[in-house]
Amino acid sequence: MTFTQELTLAEKVRFDFPILHQEVNGKPLVYFDNAATSQKPLLVIDTLRDYYEHYNANVHRGVHTLSAKATDAYEAARDKVAKFVNAKSRQEIVFTRNATEAINLVAYSWGMNNLQQGDEIILSVMEHHSNIVPWQFVAAKTGAVLKYVELTSEETFDLEQFQKLLSEKTKLVSVVHVSNTLGCINPVEEICSLAHQHDAKVLIDACQSVPHMPVDVQQIDCDWLVASGHKMCATTGVGFLCGKLELLQEMPPFLGGGEMIAEVFLDYSTYADLPHKFEAGTPAIGEAIALGAAVDYLSAIGMDKIHAYEAELTAYLFQQLEKIPQIKIYGPQPDAKGEGRAALAAFTVAEVHANDLSTLLDQEGVAIRSGHHCTQPLHRYLGAAATARASLSFYNTREEIDIFIKALKETIDFFTGIFG
Repeated sequence: MTFTQELTLAEKVRFDFPILHQEVNGKPLVYFDNAATSQKPLLVIDTLRDYYEHYNANVHRGVHTLSAKATDAYEAARDKVAKFVNAKSRQEIVFTRNATEAINLVAYSWGMNNLQQGDEIILSVMEHHSNIVPWQFVAAKTGAVLKYVELTSEETFDLEQFQKLLSEKTKLVSVVHVSNTLGCINPVEEICSLAHQHDAKVLIDACQSVPHMPVDVQQIDCDWLVASGHKMCATTGVGFLCGKLELLQEMPPFLGGGEMIAEVFLDYSTYADLPHKFEAGTPAIGEAIALGAAVDYLSAIGMDKIHAYEAELTAYLFQQLEKIPQIKIYGPQPDAKGEGRAALAAFTVAEVHANDLSTLLDQEGVAIRSGHHCTQPLHRYLGAAATARASLSFYNTREEIDIFIKALKETIDFFTGIFG
């Protein structure tokens, strides 16, 4: 399938995203901050509105018509997510507020109850804060030790060092699938295989992979996988944990309250079956149903098509960025077809702060991210106080890349003229 054919598809898809058709500071919006949050198609927006307009009710707790309809839609969304990531069972999908809560669920429910003094947790220096801080909590409480995989010379996950870190003391490996700063795609299947040889459990942070490529939890063979809805065309306030059934069955509840119980007595309680054991209180019902709609939308396009199109956008983005000599891009280079990394580029420009770049680009209608992208340890490792990041999605176009590059060159020229 050629770039032109996919571009035609992308142009058609753009009509599904009303937010993209506006001006910012008098210029057409170019939204290149998709790694932070994706935009939402009309299907998702309409699904959320339809819930609140026509069958808003609490789930699992009523026999009246609205409650039954809400429950059916909520549980149907669980089935859609399970199929989307190829979980073995719908019971393996737990709805959470976001990936951060999903990681904390595993940290508190499994980590606090299974780790002890001297056990080792392996992370990487590229992790999002959400996949570092919870394990720092666990280490402080249990006496477990945190160890970190560093980067290769190509600024990718150092698999050789990872193998050296693994030992009989390793009890958990928790790593990102795709770095939100480096854009590297980590070898998660090999990571899981190596860790399991040492009887260690593996959690995969898939926030940056699930929206952009096919993800199969059975093929990866991870013990847990987490993702956030707002990065995959769904709303904020909902995410999910996918865990192996036997592990989830062994884990105690994360939160106590309504919905997660079977029976409550004055001196003890019994707990609901999976996955409801981990879904205390009234959930984000409308948001979960909208997540199901987002899964429908992505599936209808096809994750293979999305990945292929974004790879071609990536190749073009890097071709254009590499023509600007003042720019330093972090992470591995894509191949000629744009494969080998995600559709994002974090970069610095000599003597120009990333925030200043982002501010002036915004004046041209171009939205990018600046800062440390919740990866402060990685930025310290790289020796960069902050980076600018342009991150793409399947509704972006090559013409938008041209607008971004033109605005970026003009911004750099402006600062060169000041500091020259």
